[in-house]
Amino acid sequence: MRIVDIAVKRPVAVSMFTFAVLLFGMVSLGRLSVNLLPDLSYPTLTIRTDYDGAAPAEIEQLVSKPIEEAVGVVKGVRKITSTSRAGQSDVVLSFAWGTEMDFASLEVREKLDVLRLPLDIEKPRLLRFNPSLDPVIKLGLTTDSENLSENEMKRLRLYAEQQIKRALESVEGIAAVRLGGGLENEIHILIDQRKASQLSIPITDVIARIKAENVNAAGGRIDNASQAFLVRTLNQFESLDEINNLFVGRSEGRNIQLKDIALVRSAYKDRDVITRFNGTEGVEVAIYKEGDANSVDVAAKVASRITEIQDALPPNYALTQTYDQSIFIKQAIDNVKSAAVAGGILAMLVLYLFLKDFWATVIISVSIPVSVIATFNLMYANDISLNMMSLGGIALAVGLLVDNSIVVLENIDRHRRHKRALDSELDDTPGNAISQQNESLLEPASTGTKEVSGAIIASTLTTMAVFVPLIFVEGIAGQLFRDQALTVSFALAASLVVALTMIPAMARRKKQQQLSHQDTFDAPTKKPKTLPVSFLGKLFFYVTWPINALVKFIFVFLPAALVTLLIGAWHIASKLLSVLFKPLVWVFSKGFDGIARAYEVVLHASLRARSAILGVTLAVAAGGGLLVPQLGMELIPTMSQGEFSVEIALPAGTPLYKTDEELNMLAAAALKSAGGTADDNENNTKVLRTYAMSGTGSLVSAAPNQGGDHWGRLNVVMRADAASADMQNVQESLRSYLTTRPNIESVFSEPELFSFSSPVQIEITGYDLNQLKEYGDAIAIKLASFSNFADVTTSIRDGNPELKIEFDHAKLARLNLDAASVSQLIAAKVGGSVATQYSIEDRKVDVLVRTKESQRNNIAGIRAIVINPRSTQPIPLSAVADVFMSVGPSEITRVGQQRVALVTANVAKGKLDEAVLVAESVLNDTQLPLSLSATIAGQSEDMQNSFRSLQFALALAVFMVYLVMASQFESLLHPLLILFAVPLAGAGSVYGLWLTDTPLSVVVFIGLIMLCGIVVNNAIVLVDRINQLRRNGIDKHAAIIEAAKTRLRPIVMTTLTTVLGLLPMALGYGEGAEIRTPMAITVIFGLLFASLLTLILLPVLYSLFDNKETLSSVKTEPQNTQEVLDGGSL
Repeated sequence: MRIVDIAVKRPVAVSMFTFAVLLFGMVSLGRLSVNLLPDLSYPTLTIRTDYDGAAPAEIEQLVSKPIEEAVGVVKGVRKITSTSRAGQSDVVLSFAWGTEMDFASLEVREKLDVLRLPLDIEKPRLLRFNPSLDPVIKLGLTTDSENLSENEMKRLRLYAEQQIKRALESVEGIAAVRLGGGLENEIHILIDQRKASQLSIPITDVIARIKAENVNAAGGRIDNASQAFLVRTLNQFESLDEINNLFVGRSEGRNIQLKDIALVRSAYKDRDVITRFNGTEGVEVAIYKEGDANSVDVAAKVASRITEIQDALPPNYALTQTYDQSIFIKQAIDNVKSAAVAGGILAMLVLYLFLKDFWATVIISVSIPVSVIATFNLMYANDISLNMMSLGGIALAVGLLVDNSIVVLENIDRHRRHKRALDSELDDTPGNAISQQNESLLEPASTGTKEVSGAIIASTLTTMAVFVPLIFVEGIAGQLFRDQALTVSFALAASLVVALTMIPAMARRKKQQQLSHQDTFDAPTKKPKTLPVSFLGKLFFYVTWPINALVKFIFVFLPAALVTLLIGAWHIASKLLSVLFKPLVWVFSKGFDGIARAYEVVLHASLRARSAILGVTLAVAAGGGLLVPQLGMELIPTMSQGEFSVEIALPAGTPLYKTDEELNMLAAAALKSAGGTADDNENNTKVLRTYAMSGTGSLVSAAPNQGGDHWGRLNVVMRADAASADMQNVQESLRSYLTTRPNIESVFSEPELFSFSSPVQIEITGYDLNQLKEYGDAIAIKLASFSNFADVTTSIRDGNPELKIEFDHAKLARLNLDAASVSQLIAAKVGGSVATQYSIEDRKVDVLVRTKESQRNNIAGIRAIVINPRSTQPIPLSAVADVFMSVGPSEITRVGQQRVALVTANVAKGKLDEAVLVAESVLNDTQLPLSLSATIAGQSEDMQNSFRSLQFALALAVFMVYLVMASQFESLLHPLLILFAVPLAGAGSVYGLWLTDTPLSVVVFIGLIMLCGIVVNNAIVLVDRINQLRRNGIDKHAAIIEAAKTRLRPIVMTTLTTVLGLLPMALGYGEGAEIRTPMAITVIFGLLFASLLTLILLPVLYSLFDNKETLSSVKTEPQNTQEVLDGGSL
């Protein structure tokens, strides 16, 4: 290969190119964004529509159904789910993973634009679920007072809006800052409908009058001879007195002012959220980053700005951080980095123990940092961020990066020894000693590399080929592991280039004592220059002498001194380390020699009892298959972030302040359960802080199961020193407390990054809501009786209290009225209408007009609403309509345009697949009427879909490996023998998962797919060496024995480098270990098990099935990835 010749002959050019790659790699590293996970395109869209005051039944018929029908024809929609609750409709569209969601959003918006909804319904909003769009930081602004007055809560909210929000919005990388909690200013105009009726002034006239009077307008421009004037009409309200004195009508010849029929006061908006921090009510500040911003950098800038804000806080105010996503991201990323570094060091240690030469170890080990830094260039070019999956791919590849370098360097050393042996037989004259040495070093570096170049290229392709099937994986797995597959492929490709260029270039310098510029120093010393004779010459000499001396010092003596120091330090370090590791090397050598002797004995015995060995191996592999059902299954392991949430739902219609009281008591119970008290959150409790949110006013979320004044969430954050058992104790304590509150439904959860569907979800389809509720409750009770489930809830709960008004149309007609106009009048008087906005400095405050509270807060007040305000004789609502209390459904859920009752549950004991089996048995034991049907969905459905596509990808990966090997060997039989390593590796992985109590998951399947490309390399080593020996005329049995003995060393060597490179990840320490550990365990146990059995089983299989007497003597290149010479060392 020409690239090899160039690398060997021009080592300086290779060095410069390497330095350029390293430089650009470090620049790319600095520009890569840092995120917890890859940029996942979650295939869900939520259409949220608000319809204030509407009951669930009206929401379903007027909003949800029309939207479902309109968007049901959008391309790629797999499932449509709608939730209709009081005042709000959520229609969730589920697409296939991998759908281009930007185009899907455009198509959905097109359908919504042509949709005709009732005029009083707000325009639908399109929301996208994506955890990466959640707040990166949450802050809590509180005071040192427990019970704040109305004015104090207003001032707290105002300070957050004017000081904190504005200061944070200017931080680079911040997309938005949202506030929640506190009291927002609002001007209330409370009409006394009796007085207004007596004066024949309807509320609609009042609203129109206020809106018309509160206006500043441009009146044009006047130009006269001397000056030009702008004309402005100033009529905006500047005080509440101006609003009070506003003329709203005339009655009996006198003007009626607003204060005659209404009370005008500064109040606050109806509360839709209450936030508490460690039990103290305050204002939440949620900070959202821009989509492509670096979370860690943004958090650092925000922290700097928060320090400035805190310095300017009033004395009784406190700004505390309640959540910082960057902390977990930074710790998780740092843990992956440290695992990769530790794995690299362990791999280098293994190399030294085998090679017993520091320079050779350095030559091979240099492929690790160079390949990793080169990978950063490719990551930047492909817009891959630094996240747990991409860095995990680098950590997984650390043990594989040295394989190609081992191949090249060992083969170069073999050629060098052979060349020197030939040269020693020739007459060696002193005149050509140096040229012979240079030639003997140059030729083996080139020849040895080119000899194995085809092999390492093909074997690298074998490892990379297994990632091709990942493009066919459906579900979250394909999206989640794309970055990891690309990163591993990039690293392996970079290591291949390093092995073909840097390694031969560095190997050429190995043991070379003659420096390339040594002849300059060995040349006879030139005579010193004589001083110039002329005056000008002397002047020039003395003037330029300091410059010449400085140049010599900088460019000659200083570099020489630095190089001398580095070389001296290297020799000292290598000597010290060789002395330090000498006992370890001796022990390792003796141990390996003993293993080699034992292996030879076992190998001879195995070849004599081939059938028995084959039977035992198949039995061991079959035992692994029998263990698979006992492993259990889950979709993706949950990453513990040291916190959990409790979502509670009180009976529909519960006021917001009641929900807040319940959450406050729950927070106090959390502190007590951890050894503290509600007022003491010091070191005697494992709970660091609590954050409670009642209502969903400030929640920017697309989850349809969160909403209403009766809903709330408590977030409990544990201390850093708290163990998982401590968090479980707090959860159990809270569950015990909630059992004493029978009217509260609760769901416990930890931060979920991949799915918002429940682990187990049963969909009961029908139309009759009462029937759905009856059987939904029955199934929920049965599920709750099993210990496998916790937090069992149903979507159809006790109904929402409704005040229904049924008109008598005959009476309306006699009074010349209609239902529509009366309904609008009732809505204006009860719900109110924002007439205009009142300016306070640079702020705008809404002006809300509605009836006095005493005339609208009970049934009698509603019945007394005057429906003909312009008439001289007032007529109450009760005269034309029946007003009565009723109970309606709390919410109506539809799936596939059919009503359903959803029964959801968390898994409390065992694995997800076990819980699904229990749920299936419950459904089988429940006799449903013909009008109802039930299916199991949730995460179990996602898990089954992902597993099916992963199984297909696994089979396709094995087939891809076979294709590559068949092309290498030009044989159909030998690749089949090598593929026996794959089921052995699978059995080893199963045993490892069983021993470590790790369930099957998407992460494990990805590890198995990777294993297919790694595990065959050891088998390739053995089969290829047997073929080489047989081509040289050696008998089959002798070739098997000889090849197995000589290939034991490289197989053990490369297996240990890979295993020890993954060992830090398998130990599972630090944040994010739940994702890294299962994959590392799968690869480590599979590789160890397959390597062990390959050394025994593969010679037996070759002896049984290869019946050719001789192989073709046509010369072929070695076809393996670890082409290491027969037991030799460098």
